[in-house]
Amino acid sequence: MPYKVTIAGRKRWRGQVYLPDGRSRQKLCDTKAQAADWESEMHKQIAEVQKSPQTPVSQEETPLDLLTWATAYLADAVRYAPKTINEKRNVFKRLFQKIKPTTPWASLSKNDALSYLQYQFKKRSGYAANKERKNLSAAWGWGQDFIEGFPTSNPWKSVKKFPEQREPRYVPPEKDFWSVVDVADGQDKIMLLTLLYTAARKGEIFRLTWEDVDFSSGNIRLGTRKRQDGSMEYDWVPMDDELYQVLLQHRREAVNEWVFTQSVGRHRGKPYTENRDFPQALCRAAEVREFGCHAIRHLSASVLANAGTPINLIQDMLRHKRLSTTERYVKTLDAARPYLKVLRRKRSANVHLNVHKQEAPRGASLEASTTN
Repeated sequence: MPYKVTIAGRKRWRGQVYLPDGRSRQKLCDTKAQAADWESEMHKQIAEVQKSPQTPVSQEETPLDLLTWATAYLADAVRYAPKTINEKRNVFKRLFQKIKPTTPWASLSKNDALSYLQYQFKKRSGYAANKERKNLSAAWGWGQDFIEGFPTSNPWKSVKKFPEQREPRYVPPEKDFWSVVDVADGQDKIMLLTLLYTAARKGEIFRLTWEDVDFSSGNIRLGTRKRQDGSMEYDWVPMDDELYQVLLQHRREAVNEWVFTQSVGRHRGKPYTENRDFPQALCRAAEVREFGCHAIRHLSASVLANAGTPINLIQDMLRHKRLSTTERYVKTLDAARPYLKVLRRKRSANVHLNVHKQEAPRGASLEASTTN
């Protein structure tokens, strides 16, 4: 989606698309429509490139080696988010450190797959080996579907899963989270509150535009690519009154259509693709044990569950497809009272967040609230 930028005092629109190799291409345009048209044309070109792997690869024209398989699979992976593409690329990098990329795919045996995954198990962990197994098995299955003459048996799927010893994710106590909120200011504080009140994933927050925030209905739209085919899927979730107020004030100070933008450096004004050391740096400032953004999502689920919110409502809030996934978030928790307001900090009525000085009444228009 094009976004507005100011360069040398001149307002322009920047179009941006991601290429199959995970890099991005950008173009400055005079109008939003021009930038949108450029993005559309680029997506068409990428789609044309994407079509070629879907056509069966001829044995006579293409080497029958592992590198050919990996290259074709990664070209088709353009549909996924850059983070997922990068993960798949790294899987093949590790594979080709142990197995030559020129190895004919027909000669890769179950023992080869077992030996490689055992190496990952010993060097890294059972969890890492199983994740490697999952990715390589999926890539091999893709080859069976789209590459002519590809082996019909999947050596990666033949290997049994490895035992995992995963440490439970650290979820901070409520008081620690609010201690971090207290040391944060400006946009950082608003991001923390948005993560808590929406139970959103970090990437969903980074992708937010003001079109996703509906102040009239009090809802916020979150989009995720955590689906099997890499499609973007959107859901509207309710805003608590406290989040409504801070976002409304934040909207008055917005520099473009993105809700959260980078404030320093050469990417100033652009949306985040990552935000390293957030909120860990704030945790250190608050002198509490460090936690990440996803831990806040777990905290939202735990507070709601401890307050007695029905598990199906928590599932809706977390936007999980399977109830079993939600149960992993709340299985050790006791139920109590079902209100979103339980996420609020326990504080007296005269204590405020002080993110911004002025509160606007719920439902007030931006124009009206700006002129007050």
